[in-house]
Formats: sequence, C-alpha cells, structure tokens
Amino acid sequence: MNIEEMLNLSKLLWESNKERWSPMEPEYSKDFLLYMVEELGEVIAIIKKKGINSIMENEEIRERFIEEMGDVMMYYMDVLNRFKVTSEEFTKVYKDKYDKNLIRNYKEEYEKYQI
Repeated sequence: MNIEEMLNLSKLLWESNKERWSPMEPEYSKDFLLYMVEELGEVIAIIKKKGINSIMENEEIRERFIEEMGDVMMYYMDVLNRFKVTSEEFTKVYKDKYDKNLIRNYKEEYEKYQI
C-alpha cells in the first residue's frame, strides 16, 4: 500500500462517518494529532508491558502491536487529509528529507548542543 492509497482510504472512512466525525478541515487536525499520540501511547504500553521479545516472538502480541501502529498511521493520514496534503507533496518532502538525512553528521550536530 502506498501513501496515495492510505490517504484515499482515510477519506473513504471519513465519508462513511462524516455525520458523526469532525469535518475534514485543518482546524480539526489538532484533535486528530492528539488521537494519534494516544494511539502511540498504546504502542509504547505494549513495548513496556510485553517487551520487545514478545512482540517479535508472540503472534498475538505482535498482531496487537501492529494493529496499534496501524491506528497511529490512520490518524496520521487523517491529519494529512485535513491539511489537504497530496501524496505527491508528501512523497517529495519525505524523499528530500531522506536525502538530507543520508548526508547529515548527527554526531557533530548533537555535540554542538551538549552543555
């Protein structure tokens, strides 16, 4: 699945629930960022309570972990849609950031900020 498909699924889900859900407008994005953070908290709780080995070795725990990561991605797509970010825009910016990170000197950057 690619970004365009995920954005489209997000829109379809919203379309089927738009009578009950917040409008697909930027001013509602803050709520969806908070929902995303809440889901990320559930991911962290699984890691903390079950451990990394369980996620890697226990099928049931792994499925739950991936499900929560999916929830994070769904809210992320909802935020992108509320800001009308296209898959082309996102892909370009993501790739540009990736290319920049490939040549970054993280050690040098972090040493500048140490007290």
